[in-house]
Parts: sequence; C-alpha cells; structure tokens
Amino acid sequence: MTTETWLDLRNVEAWLGDRPVLHDLNLQLKLRQSTTVLGPNGAGKSSLVKLIDRSLYPIVRADAHLRLFGSDTVNLWALRNRLGVVSSDMEQRLHPKTTVEEAVVSNFFGATRLGRDQKPSARQWEQARDLLDQLHLHSIRERCCGELSDGQRRRLLIVRALVHQPEVLVLDEPSRALDLQACHQLLAILRRLIQAGTTVVQVTHRVDTIVPEMERVLFLAQGRLVGDGSPREMLRPAELSELFNTPLNVVEAHGFRQVLPG
Repeated sequence: MTTETWLDLRNVEAWLGDRPVLHDLNLQLKLRQSTTVLGPNGAGKSSLVKLIDRSLYPIVRADAHLRLFGSDTVNLWALRNRLGVVSSDMEQRLHPKTTVEEAVVSNFFGATRLGRDQKPSARQWEQARDLLDQLHLHSIRERCCGELSDGQRRRLLIVRALVHQPEVLVLDEPSRALDLQACHQLLAILRRLIQAGTTVVQVTHRVDTIVPEMERVLFLAQGRLVGDGSPREMLRPAELSELFNTPLNVVEAHGFRQVLPG
C-alpha cells in the first residue's frame, strides 16, 4: 500500500476578499487513507476544498507551502487525472438543458457541455455509460440536469468526477439536502469507492454520514485545525461537544454514529 502524500500544507493562510478564512494550516493527507474533515458551518471547510481544487490561493509566505502530489506547481489538466472534486460550485455550473449523459462525457474535455469541436470517442461514451450504470443513473441518462432530484444531481457530479479515474475524490458536503433514501444510496457509493481503492476525502458537518471505512477524522473550527485522529478517538461525546459548542451524546451501530442532544 502506497504512503505517498498527496496533499501537504505548511503554515497555509488564505483569505476570501477582505477576510481570513484559513489560518496556519499544517496538514498531510496520504493516498489510501480516506479522511473526513468535520466542523460546524462557517469553519472554513469549503475554503479548504477550494484550496485543493486551486480556486483559492494561499497567501505567499517564505515559511509556507501547498503541495499537491509532491509539486508546488500544478498543471490543472494533469491534476484532473489524479484528483476529482465534487462541490456545490460545480453543481451550479450544470446547465439545466444539458442531458445527464452529455454532462458526464463533457468532463473528458473539462467542460459541462459539449462544444462544436469536442467529439468524444466511442470509448469515452462507453466509459461514461458504464459509470452511469454503476451509480444507478443509466435509466435517466437522456434526461436534462434541470429535471433531476438533489440525490440524482449529487450522484451525477460523482460520475463526472470519476471519468478520469482519479486516485483521490474530494466531496464538499455530499449529503446536503438529501432525503434518507438518497443519503443512504450516497453512503453505499462512498463505501464501495473506498473499498475499491479510491482515496475519499469527505468534508461535512454531519457525523452520521461518516462511513466505517474512514480511517482519519480532522476537526476544523474558525479556519483552524483543532483535532486529528482516528474515528474512535475523535467521534466521542466530549470531543464533539467541544467542536460544535453544544452538549452531545453519541450512539454507534454497525460502524456508523448518530449524534443526540446531551
């Protein structure tokens, strides 16, 4: 099993407009070590995802660096072959009149719709349809994105992210707005991906969506890393109560945890 570090942050600080959103981040994430970043709303979780997908840049400092797969400089096209990101920003970019199938195959070109000069190969169409089938979207492949439910859109974004067969899949609040059935379907997909060897990083405020295959849990609060350890160490009443600043109890069953008022 490889222990290559795919994300290396040292003394990273980032701002959005005129306000700081991340402070003095020191973090290493390794391949084949699936991780959940947990924290309350406003903790800086989405800003961390933006750092990873290079839509947010850190403050330049002599004692700081951000390295992806060992490199300080990133070729964004090459990065797509190693890293897939699912975020609300990408969901908003889906054109409501684009079909599900086109939304997937267009990502071979880094787009959300096929342009006149973008002609997918037979192999690319086949790969897109195979992925749609694996995530139970094949029956709606000709429907428009604007007609999809929240759960279907979330699975579609995962299919798009997987077309390049990335080593790492980063998901920003993947269960947001999903009902119970759609959420459970999503969790089953994440479990299969991790078991098949994909490194999954889930960014969330929901303890109940942390699948048993997660090996590491990071706590993020007010733009700072405030905790790091195994799920058994981190997902306990005292630790979660401090993170969310409210009394909490934890119930565990079949590797999942549910948080109750303390």
